[in-house]
Amino acid sequence: MEKLVQLSDHEILIDFSPNTKCRTTIRIKSLLPTAPLAFKLQTSSPHKFLVNPPTGLVPPLSSASFQIVLKPQPHLPPSFPRSPSDRFLLKISPAPDLPLDSPESTHPQLANRWFDRVNSVHDVKLKVYFVGKFLLSHAVSGGDLDSVRGIIKRQRSIVPDLTDREAEALYRAAARHSDVAALLLDAGLRVGVSDEARWAGKGWAGMHAAAAFDRAGEIEERVRAGEGVECRDREGRTPLILAAGKGNVRSVEVLVAAGANVDARSRDGRTALYRAAANGDSAVVEMLVAAGGDPTIGDVEHCRSAIGVARDKGHMDIVKVLEQGEAVLRAARRGELDTLEALLEKGANAGFCDQYGLTALHVAAIKGNKDVVMMLVEFGAGVEWQDAEGHTPLHLAVEGGSVETVEVLICRGANVNATTAKGATPLHVSKLMEYEDITKLLLDKGAAAVPSSV
Repeated sequence: MEKLVQLSDHEILIDFSPNTKCRTTIRIKSLLPTAPLAFKLQTSSPHKFLVNPPTGLVPPLSSASFQIVLKPQPHLPPSFPRSPSDRFLLKISPAPDLPLDSPESTHPQLANRWFDRVNSVHDVKLKVYFVGKFLLSHAVSGGDLDSVRGIIKRQRSIVPDLTDREAEALYRAAARHSDVAALLLDAGLRVGVSDEARWAGKGWAGMHAAAAFDRAGEIEERVRAGEGVECRDREGRTPLILAAGKGNVRSVEVLVAAGANVDARSRDGRTALYRAAANGDSAVVEMLVAAGGDPTIGDVEHCRSAIGVARDKGHMDIVKVLEQGEAVLRAARRGELDTLEALLEKGANAGFCDQYGLTALHVAAIKGNKDVVMMLVEFGAGVEWQDAEGHTPLHLAVEGGSVETVEVLICRGANVNATTAKGATPLHVSKLMEYEDITKLLLDKGAAAVPSSV
């Protein structure tokens, strides 16, 4: 599916108000370079929703949008923000036979007829979430912590964007529910009470508030005044954990520079790096990784690490950063043993390869760095991994001319008769390079003799 389309959102967010038409727009981008893409959107609740257009064609590498309309509803949704009874199914299919330049090329019936006869269809399931100020106020008044949290998670700007009057009204509605009030304040609710009153319920120090609201200059002033950066709130969070969880890049930068512990854990076991990874916040993740943050530390409830939660949530760009493959490749190339060991112990990916298919084991092998080779194999690097031309690390160790490195790889299971894409074995390479000692070693270890014509 990822190769066919890109959606602006995989969740349909309806900003709900009673007795009002509520609209949202989803944008679809075709990733097909040569053929039109047909789409068709179906709903499990046609009595409640309209789709415009329900079907259509998207030209190659172009975009289109469809609008989803909730008909006026007199009652609140039975459950929110997630509405399990309301679902949408987006059907997509390459449509190379449909003419985009015909007069009816944009007519829905053209795409409809295509789906009536095509067999290859990709389905994308879209979930429905009811959000918005009306439902947020209702959930806050009822002390429904889960619903409040769910709405804020999907509309991160909803609380900070409230007017002063709306914020005051919401804060008063939450007065009887301290956990809900704390959640709203944590989400950026600003009301006309003193900072001290707002922070008290959460156990915040001034440094926490500065980090939470991204007041980096204030953090610097507090640090200069001798205030510590390792203070904890009632949930065990440090200022760095708060700043990272809110995506406050500048505050994270200042706190790290001030010596904040990047691997500090709150009561739930989550680190600043875990929270940034869960949010898909690449800027903060990269900053914390550069500061030495450990992506393998697991939380208490699920024992998931930062890498695990990023992978579970589909943040594959974050996974790539956390695996630190490029850093491993660089350390192996430079022979930086201590750096390499530190990276691998923190879960860095020993199998990362560059555009030529070269892994860290390949580059260490060709440079004849047997200590790096041994360490990489210890941490799971495969001695039979091949580059884009089919070279194994043993091929490159032979090319590099290091007898010791060749012997290390063979002792760790490397196939002495492995062949490249062109059929060359390590012995072919050795004879070509006229390495007599390596040639003898390979033959002693069972390499098949190379024909004299080679």
